[in-house]
Amino acid sequence: MTLQMLVGTGEINESGARPGQVSLTRSWLGGAAIFDDREWYCTRAEIRWCAPAHLIVLTHRGGTERTFIRPEDGQSHLGRDRPGTISFVPAGMARQAVYEEAALKYSAVWIAPSFLDTLAPKDGLERALINFSDPLLASLLGGLREAAGAAHPPDEAYLEQLLRLCLHRIRVLPTQPSVAVPHAKLSLPIVGRVDDFIDANLHRNVRLAEMAAAAGLGPDSFARRFKATTGLSPYAYVLEKRIARAEHMLAATPAPIAAVALQLGFAGQSHFTTMFKRRRGITPQAYRASFS
Repeated sequence: MTLQMLVGTGEINESGARPGQVSLTRSWLGGAAIFDDREWYCTRAEIRWCAPAHLIVLTHRGGTERTFIRPEDGQSHLGRDRPGTISFVPAGMARQAVYEEAALKYSAVWIAPSFLDTLAPKDGLERALINFSDPLLASLLGGLREAAGAAHPPDEAYLEQLLRLCLHRIRVLPTQPSVAVPHAKLSLPIVGRVDDFIDANLHRNVRLAEMAAAAGLGPDSFARRFKATTGLSPYAYVLEKRIARAEHMLAATPAPIAAVALQLGFAGQSHFTTMFKRRRGITPQAYRASFS
């Protein structure tokens, strides 16, 4: 499904968009809050956007192979969307983003600054927080999702309380809620070269020495600096990319599971099923069925 921003203005360029399902969209409190729950599939999307409302996004399932976001405050993020990740972009803050191999379901809520007349607007809500995890905030957003799907309109006082709790939680989160990475990092261009090499060779065994050569480093130095940058060992990173690519193929293509396994460098369907379940907690068959 083509990505849609319900609030704000900007530009979205997508390629490889596929049909998805809009579960529901709701406008609450006289338009002060807009909730949107949908599936999104595409090969690549480039976005430039600015909205007059605060935006909170929670990924429920699926993810991306690569997510690059640069908010106006200059704190860039390079990583991957995964189930449970949350992003917050303040009202009026422009952002640029690139998403690759998106196959996910997410909820987004836009909250007008006028809703915050009893909160200090610059007290913790002036900086972007990108792709972090917070179980409490995820639970509050889940409450909004349940309210949106209820058979009868929810009580406005209940909605106001949930929205205020969401924003209060964002206010008290540290500036960098995720664990900081060590200083010995690879540069963004080097990470990009290694990523491109891995993407082009997911169908076969990718050796540490080959990734190190793509980075222009020795294997030992590369392995240490790669983990410092991504939080994963090179082997775990390659495996995660295979699983992420598999998620996209399972959700967006009819390819047999055995064919998906072989195309992504697994020894066979049994090996693929074992690794997929170990990483995602469900089998490839069950994952595909959740999108039907």
